[in-house]
Amino acid sequence: MEVIDHAPYSWFLLREGDALLLDARCSQGAFDASVLIALDAAELAERDAGGHDAVDRLATAVHMSAPFARGTTSPFRDRDLFRDGERGRELRREVHEAILRFRAG
Repeated sequence: MEVIDHAPYSWFLLREGDALLLDARCSQGAFDASVLIALDAAELAERDAGGHDAVDRLATAVHMSAPFARGTTSPFRDRDLFRDGERGRELRREVHEAILRFRAG
């Protein structure tokens, strides 16, 4: 897994094999956490056409959908790979390590 793009304090775009994963930071009051989603076909096409700006818009949409709010209807909540039990914990570790490598240069 490797970081291929990012916006400071907002999101990281990672490549894992053929998949692109978006680690989007979501802040809701005192609560701050990340959502990890695999980009779907439409999002991949948007990213291919719009690059960094398209990913930035997607990350903003994830944040604004309030995926952690009580009673949320966020379409990203059920796509959050971090919520997938043991696999989610493994992904969280892999993402963290990829970000550390990226920051180390």
